[in-house]
Amino acid sequence: MTSTDITDGGGAAEALLSATTLLRFATAGSVDDGKSTLVGRLLHDSKSVLTDQLEAVEHASRSRGGEGPDLALLTDGLRAEREQGITIDVAYRYFATPRRRFILADTPGHVQYTRNMVTGASTADLAVVLVDARNGVVEQTRRHAAVAALLRVPHVVLAVNKMDLVGYAEEVFAAIAEEFTAYATALGVPEVTAIPISALAGDNVVEPSAVMDWYGGPTVLEHLETVPVSHDLAACHARLPVQYVIRPQTAEHPDYRGYAGQIAAGTFRTGEPVTVLPGGRTTTVQGIDLLGEAVDVAWAPQSVTLLLADDIDVSRGDLIVPSGDVPPSGQDVEATVCHVADTPLTVGHRVLLKHTTRTVKAIVKEIPALVTLDDLSHHAEPGRLTANDIGLVKVRTAEPIALDSYADSRRTGSFLLIDPADGTTLAAGMAGESFATNDRSAAAADPEARQGDEAEWDF
Repeated sequence: MTSTDITDGGGAAEALLSATTLLRFATAGSVDDGKSTLVGRLLHDSKSVLTDQLEAVEHASRSRGGEGPDLALLTDGLRAEREQGITIDVAYRYFATPRRRFILADTPGHVQYTRNMVTGASTADLAVVLVDARNGVVEQTRRHAAVAALLRVPHVVLAVNKMDLVGYAEEVFAAIAEEFTAYATALGVPEVTAIPISALAGDNVVEPSAVMDWYGGPTVLEHLETVPVSHDLAACHARLPVQYVIRPQTAEHPDYRGYAGQIAAGTFRTGEPVTVLPGGRTTTVQGIDLLGEAVDVAWAPQSVTLLLADDIDVSRGDLIVPSGDVPPSGQDVEATVCHVADTPLTVGHRVLLKHTTRTVKAIVKEIPALVTLDDLSHHAEPGRLTANDIGLVKVRTAEPIALDSYADSRRTGSFLLIDPADGTTLAAGMAGESFATNDRSAAAADPEARQGDEAEWDF
């Protein structure tokens, strides 16, 4: 058989053609909770594994002394991952069933790789958080639940794994589900679905378990196929970050001036009055070009070119919005961030703030609190955030920037803080409030401690 032959004789290929909706989801959990095994089982039992892939996994498993195929090897592809038996990098897999297409991000479980989980879950519609039934909810489980809430992932699945090692006891599952659901609800997670599974044995992953008759809910795959997914970005606030200004200046198009970019959210129509931020200039949409054709309406996430009625100053980084739905614009940004760099983020840190296609200079004016994930309390004025910390920051930018609340728009309410010296991403930020947690207290930072560091960036 060739590498294009599928273990079910081509069923997955037919599924790819017939499936219409797309679900992006990420797996997370503490180390050795069985994330990669779950993903491997999901791919294997849904007939989404190429024959030569399965043969390679079986060969690798035998060479490591295993009796059967180690399905975790389907996603743990790095040499260091296979040697240590852990996940380090985010592994993306694409598969489909007759009911839906999937993009899966298998994220690492170690504390030092929490930032990788942020990468994998940043675009996810659903997060599968695994818990080892023997250990219950641990700190890293809470950390990943907090990241899912921070990123506004709308659906969370609690997969209580290794039920076979606790005798498939219903009371063990119920206790873990109750504890996790209470914690996730306090974070503001809108929906939690708990499923008892054994990824190694295949119980409740694709097929219902024959030994857990006390559970009457869906399997993991059934839930993934049926969970409602909202892709209606067209109903959100209309936003077009300008990526490129098109001026061909040819004999055929001597006066053509178009503003190209991907619509981040919402819908634009010809004849609609729009405002260009941060300058605040207003005009009208005279035309919309889509794939070389003129159209009357365009919506997210289409890439288009807008033609405006007036010749106004518009450049890369500007934001085109409907005149009746203008987001707040200013230089002071309050946000929750997940710090992803090895270099600490400190008060007075000079950074670049990248929002959609716009990048501006900025200073970290305050770090009011560090979020303690055990009890969702806030440690006031930590002074710095280190790798994998989640905290609150106040940033002042050199130029006004138009930010939506992250709760309203994941696309235009997020930003990155970047080290201007080498381009390293320091933190991923979400504007506005992100957690439904305790009241936080924050005092003003000592201005004398930051005076020298801000001397050249005082705005």
